Amino acid sequence: MSAGGNHLKDEGTKRQTIVAGGIAGLISRFCIAPLDVVKIRLQLQIHSLSDPASHQSVTGPIYKGTLSTMREIVRQEGIKGLWKGNIPAEMMYVCYGAVQFTAYRSSTQILAHLGPYRFPQPIESFVSGAVAGGFATATTYPLDLLRTRFAAQGPDRVYQSLSSSIIEIARNEGTVGFFRGCSAAVAQIVPYMGLFFSAYEGFRPVMAHLDSLPFGTGDAAAGILASVIAKTGVFPLDLVRKRLQVQGPTRTRYVHRNIPEYKGVIRSLKLIMRTQGVRGLYRGLTVSLLKAAPASAVTMWTYEHVLKLLQELDLKALQ
Repeated sequence: MSAGGNHLKDEGTKRQTIVAGGIAGLISRFCIAPLDVVKIRLQLQIHSLSDPASHQSVTGPIYKGTLSTMREIVRQEGIKGLWKGNIPAEMMYVCYGAVQFTAYRSSTQILAHLGPYRFPQPIESFVSGAVAGGFATATTYPLDLLRTRFAAQGPDRVYQSLSSSIIEIARNEGTVGFFRGCSAAVAQIVPYMGLFFSAYEGFRPVMAHLDSLPFGTGDAAAGILASVIAKTGVFPLDLVRKRLQVQGPTRTRYVHRNIPEYKGVIRSLKLIMRTQGVRGLYRGLTVSLLKAAPASAVTMWTYEHVLKLLQELDLKALQ
């Protein structure tokens, strides 16, 4: 056994991990849904905010900042507009959370049995997080695409219901239509989750004794710091993913009707750089960080506490 052999954590049983991960994803998603809608709207907005001349050909709304965008959505679409796409998003987060934490647990346990070839703890966390994130992203991607398309709808609805959207995409775009931008998503999530879990596992022991933090735990603070570090590094790929997800026959029917035609991750990055500059790659970064921090904090705090509760309940049941 290597020197790192004493850092194997009690990750719980497979059932406990699935339940805790699913509940964590469900609660987290509902809390940050409005910020998610705002982020998607800002990411799909291509005209320059500093150049009024670029607004002349825009038929959709012009958003500026998180709070003003939120007010504009409520004014034009009602309070429900802030939760557009929440049904497929909730389904995605529950499935994603369960798959992610299960894959992370399994990867961690496999790496822990490498004996003398075992990696240092930060590398183990990075590899486990990257594998978990990539697998969870690929398996739940169609729900992610549906979430984006519903959130991108303005007052004029493109899809009338979740079932009709699935039927229409399958009929007009085929199976590939449900995976538009998937390569960008996997390319983004692998380094993101690797960095996130590596940073989280590094911060958590340091902050474990900070009982003065909200909820009396360092889990939330560790989740916030880890998410900010990881999200900033991979944000351009997240933006490209959103632009690719709304491609297809309905591209000009969303709230932003002037979304260009993008094809492929690399070509999309080059097109955005050429037409909108480096700043164009970071549209919506501020609200993304505002969303990512509480989302990760709620997710990790909920996961850790639900897992602990399930372990205690199972222990009592055996007594």
